[in-house]
Formats: sequence, C-alpha cells, structure tokens
Amino acid sequence: GSCHVTLQLKENCLQILRSPCRLFHGCNRLLTSQIISYYDSVNRCEKELPEYFNFASDVLDKWLQLEKDGRRPANPAFWWVNDEGEEVKWSFEELGFLSRKTANILSETCGLQRGDRVIAVLPRVPEWWLLNVACMRAGIVFIPGTSQLTAKDILYRLQASKAKCIVTNDTLAPAVESVMSECRFLKTKLIVAKGSRDGWLNLKELFAVTSADHKCVKTRSRDPMLIYFTSGSTGSPKMVVQSHGSYGIGFATSGRYWMNLTPSDIMWNTSDTGWVKAAWSSVFAPWINGSCVFVHSLPEFKPAVIAETLSRYPITTFCTAPTAYRMLVQHCLSSYKFMSLKHCLSGGEALNPEVMEQWKIQTGLDIYEGYGQTETVTICANMKGMKIKPGSLGKAVPPYDVQIIDDHGTVVPVGKEGNIAIRVQPERPFCMFSEYMDNPEKTAACMSGNFYVTGDRGIMDEEGYVWFVGRSDDIINSSGYRIGPFEVESALIQHPAVMESAVVSSPDPIRGEVVKAFIVLAPAFVSHDPEKLTQDLQQHVKKVTAPYKYPRKVEFVQALPKTATGKIQRKVLRNKEWGKA
Repeated sequence: GSCHVTLQLKENCLQILRSPCRLFHGCNRLLTSQIISYYDSVNRCEKELPEYFNFASDVLDKWLQLEKDGRRPANPAFWWVNDEGEEVKWSFEELGFLSRKTANILSETCGLQRGDRVIAVLPRVPEWWLLNVACMRAGIVFIPGTSQLTAKDILYRLQASKAKCIVTNDTLAPAVESVMSECRFLKTKLIVAKGSRDGWLNLKELFAVTSADHKCVKTRSRDPMLIYFTSGSTGSPKMVVQSHGSYGIGFATSGRYWMNLTPSDIMWNTSDTGWVKAAWSSVFAPWINGSCVFVHSLPEFKPAVIAETLSRYPITTFCTAPTAYRMLVQHCLSSYKFMSLKHCLSGGEALNPEVMEQWKIQTGLDIYEGYGQTETVTICANMKGMKIKPGSLGKAVPPYDVQIIDDHGTVVPVGKEGNIAIRVQPERPFCMFSEYMDNPEKTAACMSGNFYVTGDRGIMDEEGYVWFVGRSDDIINSSGYRIGPFEVESALIQHPAVMESAVVSSPDPIRGEVVKAFIVLAPAFVSHDPEKLTQDLQQHVKKVTAPYKYPRKVEFVQALPKTATGKIQRKVLRNKEWGKA
C-alpha cells in the first residue's frame, strides 16, 4: 500500500507521525535497491561508471516517478523556511516542474547554449536550487559564489570563467553593474527580486510566462557540470571543475553511510550556497538518497535560531561547521528539545573532541565528522556502525584509497606523520575534479608519484583511522618539534575561559618560531587579569597535551579572521606575526 505521512500542525510544532510507514517495507527495499544501491555500487567499483549520466533525469526524475507511484514516503523533496515565517515546500514533482521552467528561461530567454557558464551569487533562496537543477537539465555549467563577494571578486570570477550569464539579487546587483564594462563575455543578467531593475531580466516575472516543457539534454558522466573557485594558500582562486558523474554519483556512498540518509529523512545543512559543502549536503547526497533537503535562509548565524529551528521542525539529520557547534554548546541547549534529530555531521575543518563531548552531554547525540575538499567527494568519514574516535576524521570512503605519504610519494609507516593523499594510479577515481581550469601547472603540482596530495598533514593509525594534523602551511616548527595547530586549539578549548582560538607560528630569536595562540575569551572571563589568565592557559595546555606544544605567546582578541565559509584564516594571523601583512 502507499504510505501517507500525516503532517499535524500543533501550534508551530510540526511532528511527523511515522506510524503508517510500516506498510512501506515491501516497496521500500525495491526502491532503495533501484536507485541508491545502483549508485552505491558504482562508488564501490562493483559496477562501471555509466558513460551517460545526468543527475536531473537519472536521479531526480526517477524519484519523481516513484513519488507519483506512491512508492516514496510523503516527505517533501525541498523545504525552505525563513525568519519571517514564510515556507516553501516542493515535492519531487514540483521541483521537476519548476526546474524545467528555469531551464527554459536559461536556454530560451537568456540564449545560453550547452557548455556555457552561469555564475550564481545568491544567499539561501529557493531559486538557487532551481538554477542548480536547471543547469543540469540544459547542460549549462553552474558556478556558485558566496553572497559575501565584493565587486572585485565578482569581476575576477566573471573574467576568469568567461561566464555568459550572472544571477544575483538586489543587494549585489550594484556591484555587478560597477564592473560590467570590463566583462566582455557577459551577455545576460538575471535578478531574483520582487521588483524589476533596469538592464536585468527578472526571474520571478519570467516564471509566469515560461513553459515547463523541457527535454533534459544527454550529458556524459565526464562532461563538466560545476565550477568552484577555491582559494589557495597563494595566488588567485583556482577554478575546480567537477563533472556530472563526479559530484552527481560520488556522494551516493557517503550520503548513505556517513550522512545516514534514507527517503524518509529531512536533512538540514547550514552551508552558504557559495561553499562546495552546499553541493555535497544540500543537493547531491540527500537527493540521490531520496531525502528532503531542508533550508533556513539564515541571514546571519545565530545559535538561538539554529536551536529553535531544530526544535520546531522535524529535522532528522543536521550538518554544520565546527565553529557553529562550538557556538551552540556555549548557548546551553538544555531548554530545547530536538524531537526528531537523530544524526549529526560536521565538516569543513577539524572538530575539537571537547566540542563533541559537550554536544553529546547536551543532546545525547554523537557528531560524525567527515573530511573532503572542493577537488574531491568525501575522502574520510565516521560511517554508520564504526566506533567513533574523537578527534579522528574516520576512515577512507569508497572508492578512495587514502594513504599517508612522504614528500617523494612513498607511503609512510603506520603512526608516522605525512601528507594525506589519494591513490590516482593506476586508476584515477571517477569522483575527483577534472582539472584546475586553464591552470595545467597547478593541476600537475598536486600529484606526487601515484597520488593526489591534499595539502593536509595527517597520521593513520593501525585500524586505518586518519588523524588530521593541520594544513601543510599551518604546521609550526619550533626548536625542531613539528606542532599541528589543531591539537593545541583542542587543548585550549577544554579550558572554560576559551571560546575560540587560532594557533599559528610566531618569530622567535632563539627557537626560530614558537607557538602563539590568539584567543577569544568566554564572556565570563573578559574582565580577568590577562597575565594570570595567560599563565593558567599555558599550564593547562602543558597538562592536557605534550608540554613542548604549549603557546609561548598568547594574545586575547575580540574575534578571529574567518573565510566567508567560517573557516579560521590562520594565514592572516601568521602573516601579521611575520610582518607580511
């Protein structure tokens, strides 16, 4: 029988009553085996990568069909909310209808051809998801950017990518207009806004007059689908090209076994649309597993809003960055009840064990950490059924063969520090970036022997768990000791005075360089005597970790420099220390 999930509205508390789903097992297995298992087995190298693949026609339209046949729980495909109490909910059928309309707008109204590029610089608005799917349908390459980009950033991206179309909102339209004259490839500007604007096509107005009849193009698995700009430690951001097969199929396994997703789950990932994690956890992983993508517009990051949303909506799976978990555990969650939440994930930078422990005390839930890059899919993760070792990134996720290598491309012994790397010879995994566009030198430079080198340092233990030490360029070398900033930061955060910290190298006449900690204090400690506090913290680190790692210099700051995606920019602090600012 088909399954009707009843949504009961109790004064702003949505509960999904799951009892009728018992009817569901017969067809559930069938449906899971059809879509999820097929792509999972491609990831496990048990089946060949199909020559042709398109996420819209091969995944989304398949779920749409199962939904029509009553063979998927009555869970939305997409559920968006904002602070004003507005909600948007789409089934797979509605997502199909609206994304086909959007594909026609791009191809017909904007005159874009297959292979052309579109830049979307938008906050978390429903249209971002439509554009994403519409580009797949039309064979257009989609280039997301965070809405924190400046006019200069936008100009660089337009020129480097030769994009023919840009989509943005009222806030950023003036920035685009200010650099227009220097972008000779740009043909069309689309705006997502209520009112119209001179020189811009209005997406909302075009919806009203565009047909939803659209035939999805046939794309090869290896054809480009996405380009992400990624900031290197040096030079301008590089363009990372991901293919239809790489991101379209490459998250089937981590979606199923790390994110634990099924067709009855509702997944909320807080990432900014400009960050690759939005593609991972707000597009590909949930939808290939038939789950609902939940989005909150989150104009700014407030712990209270996060906690409120987790208690008000039936979110089962939650993913956010370590910085956010750090803020949440300090927010005291005891007054909230997360009724439906059962699985928590983290990625983006390493998660301090202390934060995991606090989260577990306050919510009863573990945090499953995963690790990957813009150039890859999930490299390592703490997967279902594995024992969690706090502070570790988990184990390699298929199809990757992850090894720790030295600078000559040779695998180092267990327990020895080296470069975290992925084997690409004799066979390169299908779910890796195609290239850094227009930059063959950089593409070649990240290879060492038979490996792709991540630029992160780590250690592998005897059970195959990978432990993160730091970005290669963040490592501190003091009196011949190599010190990873992450372990010092993890020690510091165990002290009640520390809200957040960043550890970098600082010049020292005797030792060459020493450990320096920049610390944001918890409100209760701001008035304390800084000298005494510094000594307390130094003693604390000596006790918690090896004494040679303690910060010989400490500076208390109001805030730490962060990227648009919330990652701590140790490089900024390091350059300031070394007078390279």
